[in-house]
Amino acid sequence: MAMNVDVVSTTAALWSGESTSVVVPAANGDLGILPGRQPVLAVLRPGKVRITPTTGSVVEIEVYSGGFVSVDEDAVTVVLEPARTGAENDR
Repeated sequence: MAMNVDVVSTTAALWSGESTSVVVPAANGDLGILPGRQPVLAVLRPGKVRITPTTGSVVEIEVYSGGFVSVDEDAVTVVLEPARTGAENDR
């Protein structure tokens, strides 16, 4: 099973695709999300979103100043304050 995941910031779309798991830095600790999870809405703290795509290697996106995650059925939406992907951090 896979989930549809969208990660966006207030300025751009950062990642979109199918994933087998997502880990987000929730306010009270890391929150793991797997297919079939009950609906949830959580506030994020600074840290890293880790996405395991159905193909390819793990994607990490830095959370600099917070945001939120919404899970509904197998749709995960992560909304971040301005953020950059790992590749952008290397520049």
